[in-house]
Amino acid sequence: MKLFSLLNEETKIPVAGDFAPYYFKTLGYRRDLAAKPATLRANGVYSLFTEPEPVILKNELVAGNTRLIFAKVTDTELEYAKKLNQSFGGRNFWSNSDHFAPNYTRILTLGVPGMINEIEKSMGAHGGDDVRITNLRAMKHAMDGFSQMIARYANAAEACLGAEGYEDSRLTFIINNCRAITKRAPETFAEALQLVWLCHQAFLMEGRYAMALGRIDQYLYPFYKADIDAGRITDECVIELLENVFIKLQGDVVNICIGGKDKDGNCQVNGLSRCVLRAVGNCNVPGPNLSLRYTLNTPDEFLDECLKTIGTGLGYPALMNDDANIAALERYGYTHEDACNYCMVGCIENFITGMQPPWSDGRFDPPKYFDYVFNRGVGNTNNSIGIDTGDVEDITSMDKFMEIYERQLAYGAAEYVAIFNNINDSLNQHYFPEPFLSCFCDDCIGRGLDINGGGAKYSSVHGACAMGIGTVADSLAAIEKVVFIDKEATLVQLRDAMNANFEGYEELHKKLLAAPKYGNNDDFVDKYAIWYLDYMHELFSKYRTRDGGHFYILAAANTNNIWAGKSINATPDGRLRGEPLSDAASPTYGRDTKGATSTVNSIVKPDYTKVGGGSVVNQKFSPSMFSEEKRAKLLALIKTYFKKGGQEMQINATSREVLIDAMEHPENYGSLVVRVSGFSAFYVTLGRDVQEDILNRTQQE
Repeated sequence: MKLFSLLNEETKIPVAGDFAPYYFKTLGYRRDLAAKPATLRANGVYSLFTEPEPVILKNELVAGNTRLIFAKVTDTELEYAKKLNQSFGGRNFWSNSDHFAPNYTRILTLGVPGMINEIEKSMGAHGGDDVRITNLRAMKHAMDGFSQMIARYANAAEACLGAEGYEDSRLTFIINNCRAITKRAPETFAEALQLVWLCHQAFLMEGRYAMALGRIDQYLYPFYKADIDAGRITDECVIELLENVFIKLQGDVVNICIGGKDKDGNCQVNGLSRCVLRAVGNCNVPGPNLSLRYTLNTPDEFLDECLKTIGTGLGYPALMNDDANIAALERYGYTHEDACNYCMVGCIENFITGMQPPWSDGRFDPPKYFDYVFNRGVGNTNNSIGIDTGDVEDITSMDKFMEIYERQLAYGAAEYVAIFNNINDSLNQHYFPEPFLSCFCDDCIGRGLDINGGGAKYSSVHGACAMGIGTVADSLAAIEKVVFIDKEATLVQLRDAMNANFEGYEELHKKLLAAPKYGNNDDFVDKYAIWYLDYMHELFSKYRTRDGGHFYILAAANTNNIWAGKSINATPDGRLRGEPLSDAASPTYGRDTKGATSTVNSIVKPDYTKVGGGSVVNQKFSPSMFSEEKRAKLLALIKTYFKKGGQEMQINATSREVLIDAMEHPENYGSLVVRVSGFSAFYVTLGRDVQEDILNRTQQE
C-alpha cells in the first residue's frame, strides 16, 4: 500500500492485487448487464485492459507489471464490484480457466491489427450464425481493448520523459516498441518480446495463474536471428531484455520451455536458447519455471551449461525427455507435428501449445487404498470410505492381495472421475466464455467458437496425479516378502500393527523396513513400480472428460505427498502414520541407498510413455558433483537415464549442511533458492514440513 500513499483521497482508497480486476470488470459489465454472456465478458475484459492507469518503472526496458495495477475506490464501490462479479461467477482450475500455453507464434506473425483482421474475416464467413458472430464480436472487442492497453503504456512512458529518476533513452525505447506493435506485427526482437510480455500480463490481469510462456526460444528465434544477422542487437542486449521480463516473474509458476526437436528429429537448441538459460541464471529467483526439452542430439556443451546453472543451487532447468513425452502424447491421438510442439504448463505438465483448452489436474492417492483393503473399506485414521472387499484373513496369496487392491483402486479411480465430471457437467459452458483467451487457441477464430465450446483443435484433458509410487512398490514388496515368502507375519497381524502405528510391533516394523526397497535396481520390488504405472494408465485411460478428451496420469505430487501423508494410516512398507508419502516418481527418500546409478536404473523400468501428463523425479546431488572434474560423470548419468526411458529429472545442488544451517539461521539465507517439486522457491520461505522433505532427500555423491 505504501506505493500508492500519494493517491489517497478522503473518500477513496487504492486497492491493488485481486480486488482491482473486480472493480474494472464491473465497469464493463454495467454497460449492459443484460448482454449475452460472450458480450458481457468481453465488456468486462475491455474495461480491465483500458481503465487502469499503466505504471512505468524506472530503468525498465520492457513495460508492464501486474503488481502495479490498482483502483481508487470507496469501500462501497469495492463491495458492490465484488458482489456483482461473484453473481456472474467464473471458471476455476478444474473448469479450464488457466494453466494454458498460448499460440504466440500467431500474434507475432499477424500482429494485433492482423489478429483483429482475422476475426473480421471469420465474421464474414459466419455471417448467418448468431452464436459464432457473437463470439467473434466478443473476441474483437477484447482484442481492441488489448490494443488500447498497449497504446496506454506508450502514453505512460511518454509522460515520464524528463521526470526525475527516469532515463529518456529507455523511455523512448519503450515508447517506440509499444507504438509499433499497436500498428503492425513486430519486426524486431524487442518489439516481439514486448508484445509477448503484455499478452502475458493481460492474462494475469484476468486472474489467470500459471500461464506458460512456452517455447520462447522457438517463436522469438526469427526476430532474434534477424536482429543478430543485421547487427541490430547483441546477445548481451538480448539477455538484458529477457532479464527485464524474468525478474518480474518471481513468485509465479510460469513455465518457459527451451530446446526440443522438430517433427523431423532435428535438435532445436539455438543461440536464443542459450540467452534464455543465462538470463534465468542471472536473475536467480524462483519465478520462471525453466524446462529443457532434452533430445538424444542435444549438444553436450549445452547440457553442460544447463548443469552449471543447476549447480548454482537454482534447480533450473528441469530436464524433460522428448522421446518419452512425444511418444506419450501420441498415444492420445495428437499428430506427430503437434506433439513435437508440446511445452509444459504449470510445473511439468505436458501441453499441446495453443491447441487445447486450459489444463486441469488433481491428486490421486493409491497408498490410502491399503487402508481400505485392511479395514474393510474404512479409513482407520480419517473419515474416508472405500469399498468393503472382505476380511484380510481370507487373502491367502499375493495374487489375491493384488486382485483386492486393484479392486479398491478401480473404485477410487471411478469415484475420482465421477466427482470431476459431475462438477464440470454442472457448469453451463454457455455462460462462461473466454473471449480474449480464445484468440490464442487454434482455431477458435476460424471456427467462431469459444476455447471451451468447441473452438480448440483438441478436446480438454485432465491429469490424475498418481502419488506415492515408491510407497506403493515398497509396500507390496514388503507384503510379498514378509507375509507370503518368509511367513514372518500374517495380514491380520500386519493390519493390527499398522492400525497401532507399529507401537508394540517393533520387530515386525523392522522386518518391513528391511524388505527390498524401490530405487536400488532390485527387480523384486521394481516389478511393482512397473505394475503401478501400467495399472494407473489402464484405470484412467478408459475415461473421458466432458467434451470427449482424455484423462492422463502423471507421476507427480507438488508437495501434496507431505499433506496426504498426514492423513493416511501407516503403510505396509514401514512408513509411520503422518509421515510423507514417497514424492512423485522418486523412490522414498533415504531408501535408495546404493547410489545414483542404481536409483536411475530402478526409475527407468516403468513405461513412462504411458504417463501423458509428465512426471517428477527429484534428485539431490552434492555441490561437488558440479565441479569441472565431476560434471562430466553427471552429464553421462543423465544422458543414460534418458536413453533408457526416464521421463524427467530435476536436481537440487545444495548440501545438507547448508540446508540445516538455513533452517537454524534463516536470516543468513534470504537468497537461497531450492528446487521444491515442479517449481523452485526461496528455502527460508517454505513451511517446515516442506523444508524437511527437501532436507531428507537422498544426497547422491
